[in-house]
Amino acid sequence: MTGYFWLDWAAIAVSLINTIILIWLGVTVLFNSEQRSWGGWLAAIGLLLGGTFFISHTAILGYGLNIYATGLNLWWVVGLIAVALLPFIWYVMMLWYSGYWQPLPPEESNTLRKRHQIWFLLSILFLIGLLGLTLLSSSQSDFQSYPARGLDEAYSYNNFPLIIVFYPLYVIFCIALAFDALRKPGPSDRVMGQLARVRARPWLMGASLILLMVSMGVSLVFVWLENYTDNLASLYQSSVIIGLFDLVIESLILGAVVMLGQAVVAYEIFTGKTLPRQELLRQWRRLVIFAGGYGIAIGFTFSTNLRPIYAVLLSTMMLTFFFAMLSLRSYQERERYIRSLRPFVSSQRFYDQLLTRSAEGDSQNSMQLTFNAICEEMLTTQQGYLIALGPLAPLVGAPLSYPPGTPVDADRLNEIIRQLDPSSGVDDLTSQGYPDIHWAVPLWSQRGLIGMLFFGRKVDLGVYAQEEIEVAQASCERLIDTLASLEIAQRLMDLQRRRLAQSQVLDQRTRRVLHDDVLQQLHTAILNLAGDEPANAEGIEILSGVHSQISNLLHELPPTSLPEISRLGVVGALRKLLDEELGTGFDAVDWQIETEDEEKAKVLPPLESEVIYYAAREAIRNAGKHARGNQPAGELTLTIRLRFDPGLLVTIEDNGSGISEAPRSDENGGQGLALHSTMMAVIGGELAVESEPGRFTRVSLSMPEILQSN
Repeated sequence: MTGYFWLDWAAIAVSLINTIILIWLGVTVLFNSEQRSWGGWLAAIGLLLGGTFFISHTAILGYGLNIYATGLNLWWVVGLIAVALLPFIWYVMMLWYSGYWQPLPPEESNTLRKRHQIWFLLSILFLIGLLGLTLLSSSQSDFQSYPARGLDEAYSYNNFPLIIVFYPLYVIFCIALAFDALRKPGPSDRVMGQLARVRARPWLMGASLILLMVSMGVSLVFVWLENYTDNLASLYQSSVIIGLFDLVIESLILGAVVMLGQAVVAYEIFTGKTLPRQELLRQWRRLVIFAGGYGIAIGFTFSTNLRPIYAVLLSTMMLTFFFAMLSLRSYQERERYIRSLRPFVSSQRFYDQLLTRSAEGDSQNSMQLTFNAICEEMLTTQQGYLIALGPLAPLVGAPLSYPPGTPVDADRLNEIIRQLDPSSGVDDLTSQGYPDIHWAVPLWSQRGLIGMLFFGRKVDLGVYAQEEIEVAQASCERLIDTLASLEIAQRLMDLQRRRLAQSQVLDQRTRRVLHDDVLQQLHTAILNLAGDEPANAEGIEILSGVHSQISNLLHELPPTSLPEISRLGVVGALRKLLDEELGTGFDAVDWQIETEDEEKAKVLPPLESEVIYYAAREAIRNAGKHARGNQPAGELTLTIRLRFDPGLLVTIEDNGSGISEAPRSDENGGQGLALHSTMMAVIGGELAVESEPGRFTRVSLSMPEILQSN
């Protein structure tokens, strides 16, 4: 220590702050690395070594700069080696982070590797030469001259140490190459990797610039120390100058460490995580505050020469206070999480909607409110879109947008989805030229892809955190699944209500017809048959009318027996249906089904077979009733296709008038294809309708391959 209160206080405080931050960063990178790559190990070891160096530096400051000891001389040598290794290690770390060793497909080339391959080898030669000049001496060591170690004994030319010229060139060489690697990085296989590099680049370049200043400062000190190699007593009397220089150097290093720490925790540049984590960033900020307070407090106790017990008491009080504040912040964070999750855990009143279905679009409005909370509270994004896909799409309805009321271009979203590979995870769309869509997140269920979440920039223009993406993804998956389940339940409830009403009406009608008409006519017929022959003829005519009424009534009753689907298969049952009942509605029926596919359809599970059969029957009936439109004289052809590629696909297509308006419920009370779309979704399939007015109507029934196993 120099004996000057303010200088000693500041030097010890900054040294302790560097020690705490570097060790915390090293342990964080080591324990939080997703993959134990050599680059992550290098970063962790470098940070831990930096923390170890500042431990020794703090110990030296505690002893004082004028203490002569072999141990201190050893720390001085270690410091020189660290100063020599620092620029090269930094260059290697920046190369690794920028993708120098990133494997690429054979058809792609790594321009960063081509650009730095020769320079990297030259930097290794530079390092070997510098270590040789630093460690090799031309005379025996004099432990009393440790402040000038490496200068008075280094190789010289005309009594001028070569290291004074060699070291600045070496530092400029390594830092300039690190700048170039950061400025034009190579490929990145991380999600948001390119964006993270852009955001982390100012911090890393700032740290590189500060390290350059530190290294140049050390070079100037070498020159200054060269003047004192023959007069060490004068050097020791200049302890204040040495202390000021030490304070400046460690303060610059602190600035570089803070910048590097910001890049590490805010963008996960060395841990290999897919996305940064907000909790890590909050812990980093708390650590910086704690390190600053602890270093200032402990530095004060040592610079004032207080008894050690007071330092212990002060540090104990600080740790207790910091732990209490940490508990408070944890409680506040918990409250914030609860507020953000409240829209998802609170009741959506789906049960009430299931029973009453009070207004059209109630479930859609509930979904919109929940989606608003996802975009506003979780992602804090500027814009977002949610679209359902696969079997659940007909049940969920139109895509959602945020902010509410933003027009949704469904065709554009579907076009983007066709260009993506959902299995790759989060997709970066920033280079695709979409002003409102930058990221795409696939949504999954056990049955496969069920939707896609699109969103743009964050409100604060930051990088999305890993937990933000995961929570938003899980919430949207739950949202789509819940709404689809609600819609299925509502449709089935509506069907049950209509069937009950239909059954009551039919029962009352049957009773009325049998009581008021049939019984009366039968009674009259019996009376007439009891008379002469002309009356017998009239009775026969009445009985024929009664027979016709009973036949029509029985025809309107719901069928009580299922077709022999299990024996004939789906295709055979449809052929029998067209031959015996619905075939007269068409001029021609074109069966485009391979024998092999027809045999495969016979082994479908019973439930799937019945659902597909009834959906196909509904499509055929609709075609027979409505396909001719206003031109009943036109030739109507029905085409039926069935194939496995690899899932089951059944199409029923007619060349009729098409659908000119939205489908409407038929007069018998059923919802037609909407109901069968629900049943298809129940078995994991999908029903889709395509139509072009005046040309065709096509109904497609599809079922994934995974559902065909019995």
